[in-house]
This record gives sequence, C-alpha cells and structure tokens, in this order.
Amino acid sequence: MNGLVKTLTELGMEDDADKLRPIAGFAQKTRRTTSKQKLAGLKPWLRVQALNVTRHAAALRLFRHEEFGTDPASPTDAQIDAVNQLISSLRANLMEMSRQVGIIADSAMNKQNTNELQQLMISTEQAHDWVRATEQIWDFYFELFGQRQSRFGNWLLGCDRIAMDCYQDIYMGLGVARSIPSPAPFAYMRTGFSPATFRRGIPLSKLGQQINPFPLIQLPYHRLVNPWTLGAILHEVSHNLQTDLNLRQAIPRGIFQRLRQAGMSRKVVGTWTRWHSETFADMSGLLLGGPAYVASLMDIAARSPQATLHFNPSKPHPIPYLRVFINLELLHRMGFPKEARKYRQIWERLYPNSRAGNIPSEILETFPKAHKLVVDTICFTQYEQLGNKTLAEVTGFKPQHQQMIQEAGERLAAGNDPGIIPERFLIPASRWALDNRLAPAPVITKNFYNSLARR
Repeated sequence: MNGLVKTLTELGMEDDADKLRPIAGFAQKTRRTTSKQKLAGLKPWLRVQALNVTRHAAALRLFRHEEFGTDPASPTDAQIDAVNQLISSLRANLMEMSRQVGIIADSAMNKQNTNELQQLMISTEQAHDWVRATEQIWDFYFELFGQRQSRFGNWLLGCDRIAMDCYQDIYMGLGVARSIPSPAPFAYMRTGFSPATFRRGIPLSKLGQQINPFPLIQLPYHRLVNPWTLGAILHEVSHNLQTDLNLRQAIPRGIFQRLRQAGMSRKVVGTWTRWHSETFADMSGLLLGGPAYVASLMDIAARSPQATLHFNPSKPHPIPYLRVFINLELLHRMGFPKEARKYRQIWERLYPNSRAGNIPSEILETFPKAHKLVVDTICFTQYEQLGNKTLAEVTGFKPQHQQMIQEAGERLAAGNDPGIIPERFLIPASRWALDNRLAPAPVITKNFYNSLARR
C-alpha cells in the first residue's frame, strides 16, 4: 500500500495519495503481526497487481488546456473543461476502486489463503474493466483533440467556424431569448463515406453510454478536400439545432397531425414521422445555405437506380429519390423557382421511372400532397420554441444572398478576400467557383480554407 501512495505522489496525484495514507499505515501495522509462513514470490506479485491498477488509473489524467496547442485551431477551454468534467466523474469511481484493491491486496499478502487471493483477483478484474471503459473515453477525445495539431487543424477550424455561424444565425433570428448553448460544436475527421453527428446531451456508445458534452461533427476526408460538398456541415449542425431548440418532439408531432388530418393512412404517416429528423436537417440546411445545398444533396443521393429508388422501412432517411424532390419543394417556396426547375429536370432525366425500385405504391401516390404538407409543417409553421416564428423566418435564405455568394465565389477563385460574407456562405461560394470553372479545384480548396482561417 505504501508503494501505491508513493506512485500517486510521483504522478502528481497528492489528493488521491492522501486518501490512501491512513490505510497504508494500518496495513503496515497489520503486516507486523501476521504469520511468517508465506508462499515464496507471492507477496511481490500481489503487490504488483495492486500497483498496476493504480498506475493504470493514474495514467488517465485530465487534459491540460495548452497540451493541444494554443492557436485558433486548438480545442477551446470550454470543450476541454467539459471533457475533463466527464473524465473526473469516472476517475472518482476508479480511484475508489483502486483504494479497495489496495486494501484487499494488503489482506491477501498477509493471510495468503485462497479466498483472500481470489477476492483480490475479482477486485482487480472489476477495476481493470472500469479502467478500460474510462480509457475508451480518454482515447476518443485524445484522438479528436490531437487532430488539431495535424496539418488538418486549419481545415477543421474552418468547419468549426461554419458550424458556429449556423448556430449564431439561428439564435439571432429567434423570436424569444434562449439560453446560449455551450460548448460550441467541434469538427473532426474520419475515414469513410458518410458524415455524421453526435448530439449534445445524449449517451454515446463510443463513450460507453456516457453523455456527450458538446456537438461533434464527423466529416470524411474526401468531403474536407472538396469543400463544395460540405453542405454536410449544415445538415449535421441542423440535427444539433433541432435538439438544442427542443424541436425533436414538436416536429414529428406536427407532421403526424398534419398528415392524419389530410386523411393519410397510419402507414404513410408513420413513415414520414420516422423521417422527421433527417427531413428537418435537410430543410434547415437548405434554409442556411441556399440552392447549392440541393446540388450537394444530389451528389450523395445520385446512385444506381436500385440504390436511389430503394425503400428501407427501418431507415430514418427519406428514400434518396424522394428526398431530392422534398428539397426542391422548399427551394421553390424560398423564391428560387428557376433553380428548382433546373435541378428537377436533371433528377427526372437521371431517374425517369419512379416505380423502378421498391418504393411502396401508397408512398408514391400520396407523395405529391404529403411532401408539401411536411415542408409546410417544418418550415412555414410557427413554433413556440422559435419564439412563435417559423423556421423560414428564423433563418431564411433570400435571392440577394445568392448574389453575395456569386461575388464571393469569384473572389475565392482569384485568391482575394471574400469580404464580410457569413462563413456558411463560403460553401456555396466554392460550389459557384467550381461549377463555373473560375479556378482549378485545388486552388478553390486552398483559398476556401485560407479565407476561413483568417476569420
């Protein structure tokens, strides 16, 4: 036990060491009075078992504010503090388990009977299981924060700033004051095809079902290297906004009521209600980013006919084929009929037969009416959570914004400062520059991230 106290002291954990000193003193006195008949080599081995648990627990330290850098790309103090608070709550239990292992180890070293020895094995196993669970969380954030020290740090900083801009736009447009969410969203890179998000305040399997303290935006490398595809940020941030604005119950309830009042079957209503979160994220993303969001959506929805027209009753995403038409309905209502017609013509040319897949007939037959009602419910219905405003009123992309984007796209292509344009508009600006061949793709990517880094 004295060895454990010494280990904790060496690792700078004096508070934990102080808790163990009285026990260590008691154990030392106990050892003087025990039997001298001991199995050779057992005592050192038992001591190591307790030592291993304590040192393993001690290694799962809190993160220091400066250890992942001090430049703008580094995690914020609020983000590090939130993670440290989570780790601290787990370490408190871990240190108590380590203390108990120390007590049992001292008893086992003195008595050396089978029951005491097996009790020690059980205790060390439980402690190591808890260590591994805590280590999983520590490793997760260590990797995420460590990315900010890589050459991708400024790219991820740019994504943070886009996510922050989305939050600021929404919260500034509310009809009532709301508590300011903190910490801010944090972007990180992952391999794979699809972006994803982990919302604030929900248990995550990656964290051993512990509560996620702030929004995480997961972006594949191929999206980062092609910034005109980063409409994904607007979509993933919108999932978090739906949660932080307490709309995750109001939206599906509204969809259910509107479609049932329209006389649609429970099967159809249930399908649209299940799609509520992904549909909200699309609608919000389009209202935040404008017409280019639809192009970005078509990038990912356009697959083989078998994939794009495939209906999976368990998936939360609308059928890819129908998903584009839902967004085109909103785009038209936002004041962009010309753009909506252009994208519709492209989509119908790609997929002329809506019945080429396995989409249920009832879904297809009710779609012309259902998708208009759903768009109206999400975007043009007042909600108390928005201060009795509609989502389109809170964050409504307007035709004049597209003029700003086009000018910013020209500046990006030329390597000039795009000006005071909101960060989120740089995504469609890069798309405009690419679509109009104003500069090579690598140049647009470089200027896109340079512009965000200078903010």
